[in-house]
Amino acid sequence: MRFHSGVAAGWAMLATALSALAAEPPAFRADPEIVKAVGSVAAERIQRSIFVLVSFKTRHTLSDPQPSGDGIGGASAWIRAEFERASHAARGRLQVDFDTFRQAKQPPLVPNAVDLTNVVATLPGASKRTYVITAHYDSRAHDLADTEGAAPGADDNAAGVAAVLEAARDLAPLDFNATLVFLITTGGEQGGLGAAHWAEEARKQGLDVAGVVDVDAVGRTRRPDGTSRRGFRLFAQGVPKLGEETGYVRALVEAGGENDTPPRALARAIHSAVLLYAPAVDLRVVYRSAPYPARGGPLPFLSRGFPAVGLTSAEDRADQGDDTPDALDFAHVADAARIETALRAALGRAPEAPRAVVVGAGRAGAELSWAPGPGATAYRVEWRETTAPFWEHGLAVPAGSVRAVVPGVSAATTIFGLQAVDGSDHASPVTFALPAVAN
Repeated sequence: MRFHSGVAAGWAMLATALSALAAEPPAFRADPEIVKAVGSVAAERIQRSIFVLVSFKTRHTLSDPQPSGDGIGGASAWIRAEFERASHAARGRLQVDFDTFRQAKQPPLVPNAVDLTNVVATLPGASKRTYVITAHYDSRAHDLADTEGAAPGADDNAAGVAAVLEAARDLAPLDFNATLVFLITTGGEQGGLGAAHWAEEARKQGLDVAGVVDVDAVGRTRRPDGTSRRGFRLFAQGVPKLGEETGYVRALVEAGGENDTPPRALARAIHSAVLLYAPAVDLRVVYRSAPYPARGGPLPFLSRGFPAVGLTSAEDRADQGDDTPDALDFAHVADAARIETALRAALGRAPEAPRAVVVGAGRAGAELSWAPGPGATAYRVEWRETTAPFWEHGLAVPAGSVRAVVPGVSAATTIFGLQAVDGSDHASPVTFALPAVAN
């Protein structure tokens, strides 16, 4: 990458100044309000939510739709009431509504057209940039076509719904730069029907969805062989299916950034937020779009171009008819809620991620440039070896900068990125630096 000769001397001076800075800037400061919100997560409330959801005989997508019944309609009414209760406690800050749509028949799982309902709670932010956290609330018996048999669905997915509800309760009183959406969907057991509907509508409306986190089966810590495994896995897609890739992803892959797709950038940002706000919780990032067999989860969002990741603790699925609360670890579900609260708050308060970030070889080292973005008061250059899964080094860049030099580091053999930082140390996801065009 070449710059006009008139700025060469300035670049040399900047390189010298930056080389005096440590390659590892000070750790980000924790936001006291986020610390408090994460600390407010209550396992007792989560346990109550799970028991209420399990008390409905079945939450099969095609079960009794009446709000007073013991099927999917009763469950959706209760979930809406819980969001409204959280909104009331936060002085009406949550916008709560049903998202009801007509689902066309899809035999054999949906034999006839039917009205289905998602439950949506929105916490408006200062910008239209939107982060979504979602969980499906339907359940199933052994036979997926059985709409009346008992289907408690404690882990799959009352636990996920309870964790999202808890995050909503703890975040509703706070102010955010981004808009936060708490989305409880139906049809998760039929391949994500409710998620697909919401994602398609968001795509049509041009909603600025910066990230989606799907929460599913976060309650069990005991394996079928009797051993125990705590911790969570965060699934993040690399290169999407053929035909689903955008022009940006194609450019990114051509530049060797197949491990830096938007979902993986989102996963790294979440991982950093959890290290800062919930360091005792074990979160493992998995470079795969979804657990095997891949179905539902983040896939309806990914296929419509939205960065989406999946959070789970399950290494296998529970026997559907026996998925009862006695097999759950409620403290573990509370840890899932802490992850959700931390990531939503950290991303929600961060400035918009940088755009048009490019890197090239300069005389003093790698040279980056970017377009200034709203809300950023400073930036941080990140870099790592091409074989490293997470960012290894960072360099703080003064406020107002739109260029930086990383002395002594090769742009040809290193992965670079840039994140925006505000005055309170809220940091955006890292934007991959594409190669600069030679001139």
